[in-house]
Amino acid sequence: MTEAAQVGLDVTAAAAALRERQRPIKTGYKQDPGSALITSIATAQVDQAGLTATVPTWAGDVAAGLHPAAGGDGSQACSADIVLQALVACAGVTLSSVATALGVRLRSATVTANGTWDARGTLGVDREAPVGLTGVELVFDVDTDADEDKVARLLELTERYCVVARTLQDPPPLTVRRA
Repeated sequence: MTEAAQVGLDVTAAAAALRERQRPIKTGYKQDPGSALITSIATAQVDQAGLTATVPTWAGDVAAGLHPAAGGDGSQACSADIVLQALVACAGVTLSSVATALGVRLRSATVTANGTWDARGTLGVDREAPVGLTGVELVFDVDTDADEDKVARLLELTERYCVVARTLQDPPPLTVRRA
C-alpha cells in the first residue's frame, strides 16, 4: 500500500472512530434535548493589590492583568488576548474535528485571530471610544491536498460549529449582578 493510500485509510478510520464516539452522544441529545444544555463556569480570584485576576483552568492557573497599553507591565495575560486565544483554540479543535469528519487530511494547520481594541475606551480617556474588541479577524492557514471546494466547505463548517466564533458573531445576552 502506498503512503498516500495509508494516510487516506488513516483519515477514513479516524472519521469512522469519531462518528462512533459521537453516535451515542448525539442519540442521547435527540432523545432528550434538555440534556444537551451544558452550563460552563469560569471563576476568577481578584487580587486588587496586584491588579490581577487569576483564573484556574484545566491546564493551570492563568493570571490576567493590565495590557501594557492600559498600564500593565506585560507579565500577565491580557483579557483581550485570552478571548482571542479561546477563539483560536476552539476554531482549531473544530477545524480538526470537521476535517476528520469530512475525511480531509491536514498536513498542517494554523489558526490566527487578530483583534482590535481602543485603549482610550478602557482607560476612560474618551467616553465616546468603544470599550472592548471592535473587530476580530480569524485566519486559517491550511496545508492539504483537498480541492478548493472541499477546503471552502471545511472552513464554512468550522465557522458554523465553533462555539467561540458563534458566540462572538451572535453574542448572547449578558447579565451582570452581585452574588
